Amino acid sequence: MIKFNNLIHINRIYEFSRHFKVVFIFVSIAIIIITMLLSNRLAGSLADEERKKVEIWANAMQEILKSENNPENINFLMNIIEGNTTIPIIITDSKGNVLQMRNVKEPFGNFNEFYKNEVRKFNSKHAPIITKIDENNVQYIYYDDSLLLKKLYYFPFIQLAVISIFILIAYLAFASTKRAEQNQVWLGLSKETAHQLGTPISSLLAWHSILKSRYNEDKLLTDMEKDVNRLRIIAERFSKIGSTPDLKPVNLNDTIQDAVQYIANRTSQKVSIQCHLDSKQPVFTSLNIPLFEWVIENLCKNAIDAMDGEGHIDVYLYQHHHEVIIDVKDTGKGIEKSKYKTIFTPGFTTKKRGWGLGLSLAKRIIEEYHKGKIFVKSSEINVGTTFRIVLKQ
Repeated sequence: MIKFNNLIHINRIYEFSRHFKVVFIFVSIAIIIITMLLSNRLAGSLADEERKKVEIWANAMQEILKSENNPENINFLMNIIEGNTTIPIIITDSKGNVLQMRNVKEPFGNFNEFYKNEVRKFNSKHAPIITKIDENNVQYIYYDDSLLLKKLYYFPFIQLAVISIFILIAYLAFASTKRAEQNQVWLGLSKETAHQLGTPISSLLAWHSILKSRYNEDKLLTDMEKDVNRLRIIAERFSKIGSTPDLKPVNLNDTIQDAVQYIANRTSQKVSIQCHLDSKQPVFTSLNIPLFEWVIENLCKNAIDAMDGEGHIDVYLYQHHHEVIIDVKDTGKGIEKSKYKTIFTPGFTTKKRGWGLGLSLAKRIIEEYHKGKIFVKSSEINVGTTFRIVLKQ
């Protein structure tokens, strides 16, 4: 019941996680789009306001040039002109000669070329405002966006970057929290399993000792002892999940051979399992034997399931530079390329029965405890799959 409840809790975590991620992404995209639309709308309104100000400024300049002896009117118009302290303006005649500029930084040299470039730049952004002083005198007023408006144009992109960083941090934090919660569930499940197995295993060992003292020559007791010791090893494996395992230099040839032989002895004769090991010299690396054998057994069991109990499994071991490589190849159904990484996710399974723990635990044992790598090297539908383990020597 405890295991079943833990499994339900795990499935709920993953189901909630998937739904939350989808909702989180859609909400984030909606916020970004709405923010950018509002900012662009505000920038557009401000741009219209600035053009109106430039038109008023142009009318003021035109009136000053037409005014003769009306000091009060001239003072009023000058106040309008002096009030423009933010919008860059360049006034030219009909031949393109610069007559006046305002709020434009003067260059250190090559004035004519600089102002021509500025006029072209202003003209590419906004159509000039034409003022007619008299029949023979026409002026063109070119203007650029104010510094405030430029900042407003760039603001959505800055905001987009900030929101994206926030979303990324929130997503990573959420994923990390969920992974931590899931790990706690798996650790609790493993410890509970080891604890639950401990008591009956101890009882079985005691009963075996009593039976052996009475029926010492019975061969069935030898097989019984092997099975009880096997249960003890399994309980030990579960108890080690979550704690730092003790790694010792091990001859991989013997370790792989033992793990494969255990599976072969308990598998149908329709399944052929062969080891292709380096017989010339022993291959040593640091391992925790019970946990590593668990990985090999899991890969072989998955291969047998993928082959529906009939086919060939080949286990290869060889050295490459300072690494040890183990390949487990089967002739099973194969795996879709899109699921190469998904199959290592806790709870993922394609079987009608099972918890989807095998490959996730194998990944944890190899990558976290042995600092190696495990992945799908290759796979072809209805042809077979090759899993690869890489360990450092």
